[in-house]
Amino acid sequence: MVTIILKKEIEHIIKDIDLVATMEKGFIAYSNGNAIVPPVGELLFDAPKGETHIKYGYIKSEDYYVVKIASGFYENPKLGISSSQGLMLLFSQKTGQPISILLDEGYLTDIRTAAAGALVAKYFAPKNISSIGIIGTGIQAKLQLQYLQKYNPCKSVWVWGRTSESTTQFKSDLSDDFNIHIAKTPAQVAANSNLIVTTTPSPTPLLFSKDILPGTHITAVGSDTSEKQELDSDLLRKSDLLIADSIPQSKSRGEIYRAVKDNKVLPEKSIELGTAIQNKTLQRNNNNQITVADLTGVAVQDIMIAETVYTKFKNNIL
Repeated sequence: MVTIILKKEIEHIIKDIDLVATMEKGFIAYSNGNAIVPPVGELLFDAPKGETHIKYGYIKSEDYYVVKIASGFYENPKLGISSSQGLMLLFSQKTGQPISILLDEGYLTDIRTAAAGALVAKYFAPKNISSIGIIGTGIQAKLQLQYLQKYNPCKSVWVWGRTSESTTQFKSDLSDDFNIHIAKTPAQVAANSNLIVTTTPSPTPLLFSKDILPGTHITAVGSDTSEKQELDSDLLRKSDLLIADSIPQSKSRGEIYRAVKDNKVLPEKSIELGTAIQNKTLQRNNNNQITVADLTGVAVQDIMIAETVYTKFKNNIL
């Protein structure tokens, strides 16, 4: 019988899982050639604006393979519905039988992305963080800030959003835990922060090389298709370290894809995350380096989180 796990059960289980360590294990498996991850499938919609990503694969010698369907429909909040939706499907790697349906409503995609952001900052953020900059005010913006606290705690925050209503709400939601400053422009965020996370679906750059302070680390998570771009390509050219969560995916989507297309960087400049976290010589080595991580979202993250949640759920009911 297929096990169905509801979002409320997933939220309870997640509290006992070290998600950053789980993501680290997955990225290492991926970069070491131990994960099979086909190209991303996607559906893009115009009326209303939205997108659905299908990511799937398996880790060699493990028990399961995973298919994840996750969507973002940006007008949903006006309807009282979360912009993130989706589910994950777990199958036996030995027989192909369906094992579990994780009805997470996009929650697992959101938090595995935030955990990846925390993982990147663990290895590439400067030691002394003056302020955290957040570009965007949605679900992912909040989660990134919260997950950063495990390894890079900082309560001073600068945030920019497209509307005053969204930034005011962001500040209201998080002001009990953080000292939040509302910026008038993305450049003002950059002028006051040396750890920045961009979380928007912007089709045009929001941050430029001239805006960035020496020693800044930037994690870009919003550009997960070929049409999105949050960072000006010259900013990637200026970076001392350029990290891709997936080298193959960076050839068709994300910030690196756009910078290569603009002839600002060569493809070989980027280093894959799973490779870099295993080699200290590929990590930040001084506080003046500008480092950029381009996170397009890799199926190995979904594989790891789905398997971990299912195993935890199964063990709890035995």
